[in-house]
Amino acid sequence: MKKRFKLVDLDCANCAAKMEAAIKKLDGVQDASVSFLTQKLMVEAEDSRFDAIMQEIVKVCRRIEPDCTIQL
Repeated sequence: MKKRFKLVDLDCANCAAKMEAAIKKLDGVQDASVSFLTQKLMVEAEDSRFDAIMQEIVKVCRRIEPDCTIQL
């Protein structure tokens, strides 16, 4: 399953790159991209565990950029 999400308050391109790298390492994630310019997150992950994977992604992103939120 591939989905796009809007990011709110993503402050720097470096943080976006760190978030993307961390998301790609998560179990069940096939691909991910974080765009600082468009403030968007694209995630391709297993259909059966997508919601659980998204919860892990939210935790990872909050650790890297505490002010950033993902509009689910």
